[in-house]
Amino acid sequence: MDFDKENSDSLQASAVSAKAVLSEKGTKAMERIVAVKIGDNLIDIGAPVDPVAEIKPVYLNSPEGLVIMRHSTSHVMAMAVRELFPGVKVTIGPAIEDGFYYDFDYERSFREDDLAAIEEKMKEIIKANLPFQRTEMPRLEALAFFEKAGEKYKAEIISEIDAEKVSLYTQGNFTDLCRGPHIPSTGMIKAFRLTRVAGAYWRGDERRGMLSRIYGVAFADKKDLKEYLHRIEEARKRNHVKLGAQLELFSTHEEVGAGLVIWHPNGCMLRHIIEDFEIREHLKRGYQLVKGPEILKTELWKASGHFDNYRENMYFTVIDEQSYGIKPMNCLAHMLIYRSKIRSYRDLPKRYFELGTVHRHERSGVLNGLLRVREFTQDDAHILCTPEQLNAEIIGVLDFVRDVMGIFRFDYELELSTRPEKSIGSDSDWELATGALENALKESALSYDVNEGDGAFYGPKIDVKLKDALSRKWQCATIQCDFTLPERFDLHFVDKDGERKRPVMIHRVILGAVERFIGVLIEHYAGAFPVWLSPVQAVLLTVTDRNVEWAEKAYKALLEADIRVESDFRNEKLGFKVREAQLKKIPYMLIVGDKESEEQGVAPRLRSGENLPFTTVEEVIARISDDCKQRR
Repeated sequence: MDFDKENSDSLQASAVSAKAVLSEKGTKAMERIVAVKIGDNLIDIGAPVDPVAEIKPVYLNSPEGLVIMRHSTSHVMAMAVRELFPGVKVTIGPAIEDGFYYDFDYERSFREDDLAAIEEKMKEIIKANLPFQRTEMPRLEALAFFEKAGEKYKAEIISEIDAEKVSLYTQGNFTDLCRGPHIPSTGMIKAFRLTRVAGAYWRGDERRGMLSRIYGVAFADKKDLKEYLHRIEEARKRNHVKLGAQLELFSTHEEVGAGLVIWHPNGCMLRHIIEDFEIREHLKRGYQLVKGPEILKTELWKASGHFDNYRENMYFTVIDEQSYGIKPMNCLAHMLIYRSKIRSYRDLPKRYFELGTVHRHERSGVLNGLLRVREFTQDDAHILCTPEQLNAEIIGVLDFVRDVMGIFRFDYELELSTRPEKSIGSDSDWELATGALENALKESALSYDVNEGDGAFYGPKIDVKLKDALSRKWQCATIQCDFTLPERFDLHFVDKDGERKRPVMIHRVILGAVERFIGVLIEHYAGAFPVWLSPVQAVLLTVTDRNVEWAEKAYKALLEADIRVESDFRNEKLGFKVREAQLKKIPYMLIVGDKESEEQGVAPRLRSGENLPFTTVEEVIARISDDCKQRR
């Protein structure tokens, strides 16, 4: 896609490039600079600048530098694809987290076995060290240029741009519509890998044609790429859907329906352990257990604002000509419990906790094992308090999150999400609610990022992003501050002066959706749960049939001591039974042979492969009990 560069605006002969300014200042590591920043604007290092402007270099290994390099790599991939597959049409190719993608329209879908050839062609382009050259062109001229080249997708984009000129970037014989900036030349790309192909609709519209999307990753150096690929391989091994089947935790079935989970005995036990833990942790922090119905009249969902602001995510049904909404959240019933009697300021705060099952209408394309489902259980609580108590209650929830995440061995980050465009409530209430969350974060000396416009429709929120063993982030806990729903449901308390006052409501979850949290736990621990969480803590393995009599007595003793134990008394080779138990990631394998039968004990073996010396059943019980007490 060559074009006549003489048609572009020529630079003034006296212009000074950003690179020249940086060189004159003696900036270090010039070869690692990919662009420059003036104020909030990123521009090419070769762009003309005011010599007195404050210019900051953007290095390759910086977050902004990596985004620029990854976007440039997508241009290189598009060039390689066009050279290898004549007639292909290019669409868009943005940078994404850790990498990039580009969508193509070709006579056939691209396949995984196309990637090796594309990578080799990209390496040739990178080795050629082609400069990225920016040119501005009148919009109509650019439209004609791409139409002549048969690039209908680029022409469509240009036709919707409201500007007199557009910018184009060229490397070698490939030109693309792009705002930029880009790295100085293709040779700066040091480490990349094409990872997979997928289908994608043009602009996400199912009515438009299906395109081929090629994904890739790119990093500042080969060491970072190697570490990333190792994490990806580890993530593949830890995939919770694969491990869920291997450990017999859960399954999904097409005949049941998408996004609906069936829990097997091991998975149901894991849920029970987590839910029992949650109930005890809530009770000792002053929460009260409550439970609301699965369906409530649609009029209630209209009163709350869910019908107008959230109904696309809800299911509805009609019973005796009355419309009901299947609950996507638990807050309505909790407010009705509060409203059931007159409350004094002395009664507050009220902390209502429910392991509430909810249903949400998720699109089939986003469903993913346990991580995104249509039916799930939330560890949901609503705190109703006076405005004066609000700060302490938010801090209490933050402390609760800290304690629980420590037990599950998670690090986490915090994010404050502010008012979205689609919301209810007054500006003053939103300011008060946002300020309350922010003050609690500051008073707790917690660092946080601000996520503009991503709050709930009824209030701002603090989101907790868990970091798992592979440093991946997962959204689970959230704390939402709400002045609006208490007003809509006319909630009040009698203050010490005898006047009716409006309480504030905190919506909060600690683990979030139990299903999602279990999915994250599976991947975090690679299925090897700590002993206190393991659905099966020990398995008794007999060497021969003559060992069964003692093994059955040991099995009964372990059960009576509340140890979650299984028995494997099959007439199979011991090595076979041990391998099966290791695949199930059972913490303790208790082997019973002739010596153990004679001396009334067991020979423990850990799932790590470590063999422990002969021990009594009582000592095994004490060890497992101590593991549970210490949350090991």
